[in-house]
Amino acid sequence: MPVAPSGMLPEVTLQSLRRAQEQVNALLLGKAHEVRLAFVALLSGGHLLIEDLPGLGKTTLAHAMASSLGLQLQRVQFTSDLLPADVLGISVYEAHSRSFQFHPGPVFCNVLLADEINRAPPRTQSALLEAMAEQQVTLDGVTHALPDPFFVIATQNPVDLSGTFPLPDSQLDRFLLRLTLGYPDVESERALLAGGSRRELIARSLPCLSADDIRLLRGAVTQVHASDALVDYVQRLLLRSRQHPGVRVGLSPRAGIALLRAARAHALLLGREHVLPEDVQALFLAVAGHRLVPEAEASTGPALARAILHAVQVD
Repeated sequence: MPVAPSGMLPEVTLQSLRRAQEQVNALLLGKAHEVRLAFVALLSGGHLLIEDLPGLGKTTLAHAMASSLGLQLQRVQFTSDLLPADVLGISVYEAHSRSFQFHPGPVFCNVLLADEINRAPPRTQSALLEAMAEQQVTLDGVTHALPDPFFVIATQNPVDLSGTFPLPDSQLDRFLLRLTLGYPDVESERALLAGGSRRELIARSLPCLSADDIRLLRGAVTQVHASDALVDYVQRLLLRSRQHPGVRVGLSPRAGIALLRAARAHALLLGREHVLPEDVQALFLAVAGHRLVPEAEASTGPALARAILHAVQVD
């Protein structure tokens, strides 16, 4: 069990964080690494994109996290006819006040589950850009702040399935991490088949944390130390991504900032006050894979990220 970082957080908060992870792991069997990545995205103040085939637990992960964290969740099923107003809200003229009144959409919540986000057209996908980047929504010239914390978990089906619209690079860059769940191992799948409904188990789960706890944890993440040597290692990874022969568009400085922020959260989850190269290596594929643009169609971002990681040595 990780040791609590001394002086950074109350022990009770760290114990609650561990219980929340354990509860989600009990609901999404055999996916401890993926659950940890989801908590990294949350504590980093970023957003999470889960890409996989239907039926592998993408929605279960979102519901389990919201339930364990005690946060308000709203689910939006993205479809080809979904409009931006269906997500953000709309201003309606009310005769009795002779003015327009803003009616907030489902984006005004703590955890937004954007289910099958790539089934909506680009116009609706882009409606989330400001919300994800600035934690606010601007409509009719008026800016509305979103709740704090605000966390987007978006799911998408593989782009080769029918009826999908690939997310543009600018939208992908707003997601701190992208992960896939994959099929469960034999033991976990047997337990899933023999166990009860995941929805019923989620409904019975109790919150382990609160919004105040999450704000406190996010503040602690910024205090996790990253040495000059560690920052040099991250910068070498960025430079290598821009020089790799198979990469058309390498990693931006913003991607490097995201990688360091995620590595700090990963270290905190493991009970450390400092970042190690192992933290960066554990996260690099999830942070870089969806940001790299390959030269050849046969290549993929995750494969390129793996090659870059292997090519850069730790000093």
